[in-house]
Amino acid sequence: MSSIKTITIALSAASCLLAGSGLIPTAGHNATLDDGYREMYNLRFGDAHQTFAAWKSAHPSDPLAPASDAAAYLFAEFDRLQVLQSEFFTDDSGFKSRPKLSPDPAVKAAFLKQLDDSERLADSALAHDSKDANAAFSKILALGLRSDYLALIEKRYVPSLKYMKDARTRAQDLLAKEPGVYDAYLAVGVENYMLGIKAAPLRWILSMAGAQTDKQQGIHELKLTAEKGHYLQPFARLLLAVAALRDQDKTKARELLAGLVQEFPQNQLYAKELARLH
Repeated sequence: MSSIKTITIALSAASCLLAGSGLIPTAGHNATLDDGYREMYNLRFGDAHQTFAAWKSAHPSDPLAPASDAAAYLFAEFDRLQVLQSEFFTDDSGFKSRPKLSPDPAVKAAFLKQLDDSERLADSALAHDSKDANAAFSKILALGLRSDYLALIEKRYVPSLKYMKDARTRAQDLLAKEPGVYDAYLAVGVENYMLGIKAAPLRWILSMAGAQTDKQQGIHELKLTAEKGHYLQPFARLLLAVAALRDQDKTKARELLAGLVQEFPQNQLYAKELARLH
């Protein structure tokens, strides 16, 4: 159970930030969502909610808007509960020793409502056009966020695996049709990397269950998002910093974290971890 829990935590922490499709319907769409995600990465959650709410008001049929708002709610809880620490990824004890804070029921209610709204809008859009990539990605995001809440907030690790696997499968389907959606490579890349660094017997069991466990392929996919992604580019860079730390490459980790500190000066997580390396 502990191995499953560790794997699920690591995967879901990454999938929780699948916050955009990389699609560019209009310049206005990108600018508005860009603002919201930048605010979220800077830990300005109130501003992010306002930005996403404004987009929802102007585009009430867009399922990515409520899904993005749900991500902001979850990201805020992660920050409050201190689960987004680099030591969480590099040392399992970091997660186990974090402060014992209770989930906020009001946040959970708001989070689930946004997910329900997003899935309803996505289903409607896909019923009208089964090739609607924005709606397809919104479904992926909603599944990932539900998995995140189960694993990282409620500690229900086994149930979270189903949502995670569904999200990864849908991501692969989307990438087969739209390979330029570079943010979506993160979902597959994290699974490959995090499972690929586990012991060989466990990798075999997971692969027999349909999981992907190729570490080097995972690094390759993370780099695609880090280099060409849009909304998820900063998070992919953080994961590559974590990978560098695991491989004892502190020079690469410092380089990646320094870039994040410069881009998101209000996010003390990046500054703290960079200081630890120095």
